[in-house]
Amino acid sequence: MKQKHNQIALRGGSYSLAMTGIVLAILVVVNIFASVLPASMTQYDISSTKLYSITSNTKVVVNAIEKDVTVYWIVQAEQEDDVLENLLAKYESLSEHIKVVKKNPDVYPTFADQYTSEEVPNNSLIVECDERSRFISFGDIYLTEENMSTYSYNTSFDGEGALTSAIDYVVSEELPQLYILEGHGEAELSPVFSEQIEKENIETTTFSLLNEASVPENADCVLIYGPTSDISPEEKDILSEYVTGGGKLMVLAGPLKEGALEKLYSLLADYNVEAAEGIVVESDREHYAFQAPYVLLPKIGESKITEPLIQENYYAIMPIAQGLKVRDTSGAVTELLTTSETAYSKTAGYDIASYEKEDGDIDGPFALAVSVDCENEGQIVWFASSNLLDDVYNSYSSGANLNLGMNTLSTLMGEREAVAIRSKSLNYSYLTISESTASLLKVIMIGGFPLTFLGAGIYTIVSRRRRQNEPV
Repeated sequence: MKQKHNQIALRGGSYSLAMTGIVLAILVVVNIFASVLPASMTQYDISSTKLYSITSNTKVVVNAIEKDVTVYWIVQAEQEDDVLENLLAKYESLSEHIKVVKKNPDVYPTFADQYTSEEVPNNSLIVECDERSRFISFGDIYLTEENMSTYSYNTSFDGEGALTSAIDYVVSEELPQLYILEGHGEAELSPVFSEQIEKENIETTTFSLLNEASVPENADCVLIYGPTSDISPEEKDILSEYVTGGGKLMVLAGPLKEGALEKLYSLLADYNVEAAEGIVVESDREHYAFQAPYVLLPKIGESKITEPLIQENYYAIMPIAQGLKVRDTSGAVTELLTTSETAYSKTAGYDIASYEKEDGDIDGPFALAVSVDCENEGQIVWFASSNLLDDVYNSYSSGANLNLGMNTLSTLMGEREAVAIRSKSLNYSYLTISESTASLLKVIMIGGFPLTFLGAGIYTIVSRRRRQNEPV
């Protein structure tokens, strides 16, 4: 009997051992199979900002690649950034034309010198295709920007935007052309604006209309940035002919310390938009910032240009602006930014002695930025401040001003997939609730749940005792 029992136990043990071996073999095969699958099929992004996901914009750019692109990853052994590694794996899985190659600077100390003279931090990238290349510093992947309103720093991950932009640059034969007007004391582009234009693969050329009969034919858009003197009647005619012929014009022009931009603003007058004399001042505390009534917080109108700001609850800051009165009734003019009803324009301009409304000041409300639809699909987007894209005001607005400027350029030049990718915030998002809601949650968590479980326990015990005492 004992021998029979041992035989049964042996067979049972052998069966268990065989099943265990089969299960282990299946798991090994499954793991081997999973290891060769692309990252897009084995990794899932549950982060709130989709930090580990690739946007549809990148997929459009990458899927259109017909040339071989090499991404050199400059990184020391075992110093790889996990987020960047995940991103690069996704790019490789998207296209057979993209290859990622690690280059250890300890092994190849002079490799990056042939592509850039800049310092090359660990986890930097170099994107190459044929004779074109672009260097992406690690500092351009993780961005840190000071938030002047909260006296803190905002950190964001711009790996996808920088990498897709670099790929688009090295494989593109023709890039968008932005012509910047000069000859009227125009301001230099702010560093942050200039850097963003370069990142989004827009080539810039300065030109003058004083010795030109027309705007160059290959201009996708003309930019007039902070002029300090007026244009000539001939230049006005050339620009007017340009926009009515389908051209795109972006203007940032505010009130001058001396003189006026009458001819330049007459471009708007052709579409029944008049410029008010002086500097706009707000009397509504909800519509100005930093206790300075001339640093305006305008209301944002709905349009393709402003839609991203509205969706993300951003507020633009408009400093030292000239008021615009829109008399258009045809619907060709869209007001992008507007003041409150109680705003007014101080006709004293830069010689303001008081922010109180005085005799001769012009009543609002005003438009501060407009979009004008011209003939033959031409378009003018006009910001009535020369300082809108200054670095300091962009920082005050947490980047909203720059987003507004770049959204304008993207709309005028034709939205390209590579320029629509924005960085992803790494800051924590906190849930803000009212004091009454917090008190209710405390009562529920501290009192409600324990009492519920206690009641359920008492009910279970009483029910069991009743069943035990019932006669059979």
